[in-house]
Amino acid sequence: MKSESVSSDWSALLALQRATHVTLQVLAAELADLDLTPSEINALANLADGRGRTVSELGAAAGTRPTTLTSVLDRLERRGHITRGTRPGDRRAVLVELTPSGLRAATTIRQAVTDLERRALAGLPDEALAALRAALNALTEVPS
Repeated sequence: MKSESVSSDWSALLALQRATHVTLQVLAAELADLDLTPSEINALANLADGRGRTVSELGAAAGTRPTTLTSVLDRLERRGHITRGTRPGDRRAVLVELTPSGLRAATTIRQAVTDLERRALAGLPDEALAALRAALNALTEVPS
């Protein structure tokens, strides 16, 4: 999906927001068979390595507050994609783990994300990709 041309004094944050929306639209279309919301796709993508995470860890990885993430996890748990339990040695921490169906969905999501990233960024040199990653990391570190 191509965006319309933007004036030369554009904002990097507005461009990022536009890119996020376009990316979510493309992913939603490519992953329509999974019948997941963008928030559910994000959560599963961040669990795709198969490693369990606490709700706090998953929230940080997904860029979502743990309280907001709870309803996403409720839906994923009802659909059989995740389980929630306690972390060994810390009964207060809720550990989120993928089920076999969740791992299949997460693997499909990760592949779609990887393919989209490859298509979208194929023409950029390695230095530009490194700068893009550095800029995105800097934006995630902005103090509130």
